Amino acid sequence: MASRFALSPHSRTTAILAGVVLTALTAVILLGMGREPICTCGTVKLWSGDVASAENSQHIADWYTPSHIVHGLLFYWALHLLTPSLALRWRAVAAIVIEAAWEIVENSPPVIERYREVTIAMGYIGDSVINSVFDIVWMLLGFWLALRLPVAASVALGLALEIVAAAVIRDNLTLNVLMLLWPLDAVREWQQAG
Repeated sequence: MASRFALSPHSRTTAILAGVVLTALTAVILLGMGREPICTCGTVKLWSGDVASAENSQHIADWYTPSHIVHGLLFYWALHLLTPSLALRWRAVAAIVIEAAWEIVENSPPVIERYREVTIAMGYIGDSVINSVFDIVWMLLGFWLALRLPVAASVALGLALEIVAAAVIRDNLTLNVLMLLWPLDAVREWQQAG
């Protein structure tokens, strides 16, 4: 007779444990890459709102947090469409894998340098480990919201987050991807004018 605490591949506990292990492994990899565990300022803040400061992407949340929530919305719907037979808990784990992979790639020297060259993040130094871990958590919030909200509300939320970020800091997920892949001088000039 199997113990009620046994970790079968079908159990919710197994999926939660997998998510925690993947997130912890991401932190270990980032530390191994030389990323700072927390802001070099020596504090951990819930919110850091100055995107031009050295504390950007160093704390729990900042103006790029909405992008990670949008990741979760997008990952939920993409995985829902691409893997309909996969249990929801394993789609959430897959979303963690994707977000964790992005956090590792985003904090690699070539991508940090690319950000400096073609985006408004000229002084970007990469994320602290705590910021990357919370970026995964924020993505999971977006994933959960997509699960709970009607499709139209998910779309409206994603658009609202993108519009607010663009209005406040002249950057968002869409502009970030655009500028990393196809940098446009007109967009960069508009961003720098803010």
